[in-house]
Amino acid sequence: MAEVNYIAEAFKFMVLGMGVVFLFLIVLVQLIKLQAKLINKYFPETTPKSSVTPVSSTSDDEQRTVAAIIAAVAEFRKNKS
Repeated sequence: MAEVNYIAEAFKFMVLGMGVVFLFLIVLVQLIKLQAKLINKYFPETTPKSSVTPVSSTSDDEQRTVAAIIAAVAEFRKNKS
């Protein structure tokens, strides 16, 4: 009867399994890159046309934020006392 080296057989299966997984991952990455190119080719990303917003809206937002912070701090101090 032939002697079987289980360590060598296990090593062969390990290398074979790791090789299959590695090849699968390479194929998967290439397919995802191809998919991205096809999507960009047939469905290009359009940039929305932004309307000109007045500068005061930014400062108005900042003023509202500051007012909300001040009100929150005042409420916190009132509840703490």
